[in-house]
Amino acid sequence: MADDSCAVAHGDAADQTATRTLVAVFASPVAGYLIRYGNDLGYRTVLVEPERGRVSNAEHGAAAAVLTALPAGLGADADVVVTDHHRVELGPMLRDALASPVRWVGVMGNPRHPAPHIPALTDLGVSPGDIERVHRPVGLNIGSRTPPEIAIATLAGLLADRNGRKGGFDF
Repeated sequence: MADDSCAVAHGDAADQTATRTLVAVFASPVAGYLIRYGNDLGYRTVLVEPERGRVSNAEHGAAAAVLTALPAGLGADADVVVTDHHRVELGPMLRDALASPVRWVGVMGNPRHPAPHIPALTDLGVSPGDIERVHRPVGLNIGSRTPPEIAIATLAGLLADRNGRKGGFDF
């Protein structure tokens, strides 16, 4: 009998990803790659974009659903990634994600710059404990610069976190 990694490599392992949901908030180039690669990883992908005119079918059409608000019923199988920290809807989107039992919430952004989600959530009355649930930056530190690289780093970080690993080459 092969070990687990061998079974996976040969396609003999049961699919463990069927219940994962990836919610990309705000249509952006990074969101397009998150959706594309998330589908490849077995996530059910959802794009949330309050302004439908920003959604490009070419870039975001692979999402299982395109919604203007976070879907009701998001559970502990969901990871929420906010791909634009400059949008006025940042606070309400994060507040709504934090109000549901999602597994993970993160906002893309440079850790050397102030975190705009903190005052946005504070102004909405979100508790400091809930604000601390928001991850920023997101993804593994692999020196990503382009949208596809950022999406890969983000998804690798989500997978590492989901699997209780730090990520990287240390075993």
